[in-house]
Amino acid sequence: ILEHICYEFCDTPMMELLRPSLEEAFVIQNQQVALDYIGKRGSTVGATREKRIRYAKEILQREMLPHVGVGEYCETKKAYYFGYIIHRLLLCVLGRRAEDDRDHYANKRLDLAGPLLGGLFRMLFRKLTRDVRSYVQKCVENGKDVNLQFAIKAKTITSGLKYSLATGNWGQANAAGTRAGVSQVLNRLTYASTLSHLRRLNSPIGREGKLAKPRQLHNSHWGMMCPAETPEGQACGLVKNLALMVYITVGSAANPILEFLEEWSTENFEE
Repeated sequence: ILEHICYEFCDTPMMELLRPSLEEAFVIQNQQVALDYIGKRGSTVGATREKRIRYAKEILQREMLPHVGVGEYCETKKAYYFGYIIHRLLLCVLGRRAEDDRDHYANKRLDLAGPLLGGLFRMLFRKLTRDVRSYVQKCVENGKDVNLQFAIKAKTITSGLKYSLATGNWGQANAAGTRAGVSQVLNRLTYASTLSHLRRLNSPIGREGKLAKPRQLHNSHWGMMCPAETPEGQACGLVKNLALMVYITVGSAANPILEFLEEWSTENFEE
């Protein structure tokens, strides 16, 4: 743990900051106990130890740092990355590194129509798989034949997509974490108003907050945000508009970079 976080054992101040955490976690001596500890704090109330461990493994593999990897042998990469996160945090606590500017646009990501629809479909598809699993389980327990027509309900995905696009509430109906006002009727009053509506950005910050920094113009907005167009009132500075010539980049394949690193004899964590 110390190798992944401190990097150098001679860094006494950083190791002293980690001492309370290590002393508290001293009772956990192997991987199975650690996974069971995580599983007990999830939605597995009354489940067996094996189910809790399986649940914890799935959370760590699929939900924690998914951009690093979601494969079976990505634990090493995630351990190094998680250690790097804590290392940077401790550097900030010790005053060796300045705090990150949360209003800088290098630290932000725009959630556009594609990822939003992809996330919604993923959520609805998960619900469909859960329904199919419970139906098949009931059929097996009762000794009945499995009928795919009853097992797969096409309305689950269709109705979910229609509900979100029609109401603007992004997510499942009556579910926690549903965002309001994501889909809107496009303004067609004038050509300029249509362009403005298509390029509108909404910051996920409460309108009642009195913090001035998120509302002010930042140096990193140069060439990306319109410095003048923003509504009056509570949403001032929180609802922005993209500049007319802005192009938003999307994710690209990592294979060329990985091949380049392999050519230069970079060590792979998974090997």
